Amino acid sequence: MKKLLCLFLTLTLALASAAAFSEAQPEAPLFTPGTYSGEAQGIFVPVKVMVRVSENEIQTVLIDATGETPSLGGIAAEKLAMSIMKAQTPNVDAVSGATVTSKAIIAAATQALEKAGADISVLDKNRKDKGSGGAKAEKSIDTEVVIIGAGGAGMTAAIMLKQAGIDFVILEKMPYVGGNTTKATGGMNASETHYQKEQDIPDSNALFAADTMKGGHALNDSSLVAVMANNSADAIDWLDTIGAELPKISFSGGATVNRIHAPADGSGVGEFLVNRFSAKLTELGVDVMLETAATELITDAEGKLTGVKAESPDTAYTINAKAVILATGGFGANEEMYTTYRPDLKGTVTTNAPGATGDGIVMAQALGADLVDIEQIQLHPTVEQTTSILITESVRGDGAILVNQSGVRFTNELLTRDAVSKAELAQEGSYAYVIFDQNLRDHLKAIEKYVKSGITMQADTIEVLAEQLNIDPATLAKTLADWNEIVKNQRDTQFGRTTGMNADLTTPPYYAIKIAPGIHHTMGGVKIDTAAEVINTEGKAIPGLFAAGEVCGGVHGGNRLGGNAVADIVIFGRIAAESAIAYLGK
Repeated sequence: MKKLLCLFLTLTLALASAAAFSEAQPEAPLFTPGTYSGEAQGIFVPVKVMVRVSENEIQTVLIDATGETPSLGGIAAEKLAMSIMKAQTPNVDAVSGATVTSKAIIAAATQALEKAGADISVLDKNRKDKGSGGAKAEKSIDTEVVIIGAGGAGMTAAIMLKQAGIDFVILEKMPYVGGNTTKATGGMNASETHYQKEQDIPDSNALFAADTMKGGHALNDSSLVAVMANNSADAIDWLDTIGAELPKISFSGGATVNRIHAPADGSGVGEFLVNRFSAKLTELGVDVMLETAATELITDAEGKLTGVKAESPDTAYTINAKAVILATGGFGANEEMYTTYRPDLKGTVTTNAPGATGDGIVMAQALGADLVDIEQIQLHPTVEQTTSILITESVRGDGAILVNQSGVRFTNELLTRDAVSKAELAQEGSYAYVIFDQNLRDHLKAIEKYVKSGITMQADTIEVLAEQLNIDPATLAKTLADWNEIVKNQRDTQFGRTTGMNADLTTPPYYAIKIAPGIHHTMGGVKIDTAAEVINTEGKAIPGLFAAGEVCGGVHGGNRLGGNAVADIVIFGRIAAESAIAYLGK
């Protein structure tokens, strides 16, 4: 018995000693100290991530997303570097609007940390950014004007207010500025501009208005259309003053003459303007409150605007102001909302930025705002379906053609967007191909994005390209030969195309992009008058509430012409700011 007791005591002491020894030892290292790198494919280029780690800490995260979209890729790199450092794991939330780049960064960071010996599941289990679950801090701000939305219309209004010496704040729910404006790839329609006169292009405000009304099936508010046309040349002049010149003029579907103004190098107008607007706001010392979503418009007992409630990830704001400018965009990224008005569009891909969810429309409705053309939702005919990349109308405007799976043209490529979309949907498989050549690529910078993203197919001859597309080579070759003859004679007897025929398609290599329609623009929204005042269901202006851009209805009617959205945001963004200033009595 004594021996058994001694043995038991010995084992107990040994186990206790082992436990004490174990508790005294430090945790096993998470990493092998050093610097490691990883790489993963982004939208256009491989994204590279370099991490420096100690035994138990991610000390540095460096991300090279050069070559991705400058506005979104750069923001994703900056935010994710901070997020990974804070969480101490690569599995952090993607940046809205830059999902592909974010996923590439996360994959590259994971690869680098695994090279450092990390068990990612352990990092996830011990992540350092777990929320406290506590109540948000509350903060009150007093100002004169609140701008909700930092897309093209909101930034235009902000520049105008700042230049007028008005105190304001600008809210943006996304972690970056730009909104749907970043998606604009064509240009800005404007008439009687100095650029047109310098290039001997005859045009008139009346013709611009007439084209817009015709394109919108006369559902447009003619008074708003007249304001847009009559103020378009001044808007071009204003853009000149802030370093956002648009001197390259070409043709866009639905226009009678060359009217769509674009950057000199042919790059996408949206990203160009967003960069210029952002630079001007920085120069003027304007800070945008990013990741801060407006949740409610505040009014007094008489229905006059008195401010906005908003929320950031850690703060609930009450912003007291005398006027509010809604520049929140449309709802083309909110399937639940757009299928309420158009159930037939369920499952359709969208070209819209993720922030286009209709928040401003809902907030304005809560105050009794009237809606106009809310069921009018535009499909863009040339959208690559796997990436939702929009192929700018300038490709067709500069001479590209559309062919179906049989290798033949089936429409005038430069009819209005709704007409071309309808024609595509009537083809076998409800898709088509955009066909162009090297000469067109050389003269339109926007095409480089499509090539880098891997959505183009190319070949040294049209016959080889046809084989890649599973089209009969002889048929596609004849279609191209017939088109080149049309360009030579400037006469399209089959479909009546009369524009975008300045150059034939004879310069190899040849290119093709498979496309189909996608949701592009919501023409309907809150009702405004010519002073950009929001109108209620009784036909009266809501005191202190103004709106501009895609949040509004009435400008575009049943179909928006390419180039009119940019005109809309700049022209009515300026008018909304001017009207708010007048309302303040300044």
